[in-house]
Amino acid sequence: MNAAGDSSVLTGAYVGLDQLLALRHKPLSHPPATSSKVVGNRAGLKLSKIKGRGVDFSEVRAYQPGDDIRSIDWRVTARKNKPHTKVFREERERPTLIVVDQTQNMFFGSRIRLKSVAAADIAARIAWQNLAAGDRVGGIIIGNQEQTVHRPYRTTKSVARFLNDVANFNQRLDRTQHDPANSINEGMLRIRRLTHTNYRIFILSDFSGDLQTWQEHLHQLARHNQVVAVHIHDPLEEQLPPADHYTVTDGADRLQLYTGDRGLRERYQARFASRTQQLMGLCAHEAMRYIGIQTSDQHLDQLAWV
Repeated sequence: MNAAGDSSVLTGAYVGLDQLLALRHKPLSHPPATSSKVVGNRAGLKLSKIKGRGVDFSEVRAYQPGDDIRSIDWRVTARKNKPHTKVFREERERPTLIVVDQTQNMFFGSRIRLKSVAAADIAARIAWQNLAAGDRVGGIIIGNQEQTVHRPYRTTKSVARFLNDVANFNQRLDRTQHDPANSINEGMLRIRRLTHTNYRIFILSDFSGDLQTWQEHLHQLARHNQVVAVHIHDPLEEQLPPADHYTVTDGADRLQLYTGDRGLRERYQARFASRTQQLMGLCAHEAMRYIGIQTSDQHLDQLAWV
């Protein structure tokens, strides 16, 4: 795995709690916009798209039966000779949940860091940014055989506990072979049971396995929440390395691979592109968003997650 000597992201095969805590003070190259979409139904610190009686004026529109007469704008009513009412934008809270995939398929990387480290890095950035924005933050870490759930709270200690488990799960990964499909399915079921409505849910994974299963979980979550699918992948998964003979091992078995075959290279690249398009397609939902991140990407300081 190639390393970067002056990287702005966490590097290597494993990550420690101290590194995740230090990301709290990582400055953004570009401050987040203040007009991001917000959902929620609890009093809080952010402005929602939901309109109702609140503290910030939104617009004046024609009076409709059922409107509060105390909100009538008498100046506009007198000018237009028709009753008009003021509409306000309420303050809302948007709880944030972060699903961090730390299963065997994430224990892979060819440049700068493993996918599991990239997921931990991004999870910490999301947690600290949303906590600073006044949101409650929680989530779930999914390992090969178990999961740990953290209910959302608005405290530094709760985020630190969440990141401590992220680091612990990360450091348990090794070359031992596992089939994490059951654990991922159980983890997604647990996050569905934890959420109700108006959560913002970040899912950090390579989304390996059955895409139909992922689609079911993602669309169920998106029925009443905002879902961001962060697809973490490695450049070596996109295309084969330069034409040559390579020895490949999983820690137990070895095989020889020749990457100079043009047909093989094209099929390999097309397979990844097709799967990525399928994943993007199932994220084509009004309450969902797809973001692709390579392990070699070093621009994370430019991304706002609030």
